[in-house]
Amino acid sequence: MKTMNRRSAIALGMTAAAVTPLFTLATSAKVKEYGPTEGKELAPGVRVVEVGTGNSDIPAYKSIAIVDIVFQPGAVVPAMVMDNDMVCTIVSGEFTIKKVDKEFKLKEGDMYTCAKGKTDEATNTSAVVGVHRLAVLIPA
Repeated sequence: MKTMNRRSAIALGMTAAAVTPLFTLATSAKVKEYGPTEGKELAPGVRVVEVGTGNSDIPAYKSIAIVDIVFQPGAVVPAMVMDNDMVCTIVSGEFTIKKVDKEFKLKEGDMYTCAKGKTDEATNTSAVVGVHRLAVLIPA
């Protein structure tokens, strides 16, 4: 594992600071209830719904796309390599997230990050439809 240098720490801090208002705005409204065929199927019981895209003032990223990943109860997105850096929040439901080196549980309102090139797996462990809201950071 690489150590984080000062430049990386500052960039991560700036990214978190820039994305936080997006999540406040994106999660402050009532969560839309998605239909069973809305969006694009990612895995059985899991759909991706595009919410919107905006420009980024963070030099490393040209834009930020907000997407909702909608999980039926018990649905799993198998381990996959992330194409972009992402900041993720749990809008509804409860999840188990597996990374190469750790596993953790999240509930509504919790946040975590995904790094480009890293592997993540997510499982909706609740009895309700779960939603991950992602801020996908698109490189400049």
